Amino acid sequence: MLLVRPATAADLPAILDIVRRVVPLMQAAGNFQWEADYPNEAVFRQDIDRAQLWVAEADGAVAGAAALTTDQDPEYAQADWDPAEPAIVTHRLAVDPAVQGRGVAAALLEQAERLATERGLNSLRVDTNSENHATQRLFPKLGYRFAGEITLAFRPGLRFFCYEKRLA
Repeated sequence: MLLVRPATAADLPAILDIVRRVVPLMQAAGNFQWEADYPNEAVFRQDIDRAQLWVAEADGAVAGAAALTTDQDPEYAQADWDPAEPAIVTHRLAVDPAVQGRGVAAALLEQAERLATERGLNSLRVDTNSENHATQRLFPKLGYRFAGEITLAFRPGLRFFCYEKRLA
């Protein structure tokens, strides 16, 4: 059974360990969205300080994490949605390779939906590297629609696919 809860500083070692194990697998699959220096402890600590980092636990251990924010990169204006509309945006979604395929990412995305509902928001958004085929299969299964391709200034040379789920 999965438990989704706000992350604490005590979760940082487990989250960073997951990222350390995920990045080489992503890169081996041609997905260079993340590197050895990103996402890093400072970014996750800032997410925790802002109460926007969530973890999913399986059998008492951190199995995944995601930052659930209202932060939308300026480049989101390139996507097929209203960039002025507030939304819950999933960033830095990472799942322990040992438990991938067991619903960890879906549980974190369900938490995004709960937050949106609590805050009266009607839109969930996420972007993923054009080479991240796992998320491109996952998002439509969970009711997200493809909302276009963008580039991000802080990740030059990479292409990102945007997805949106409407709640109302």
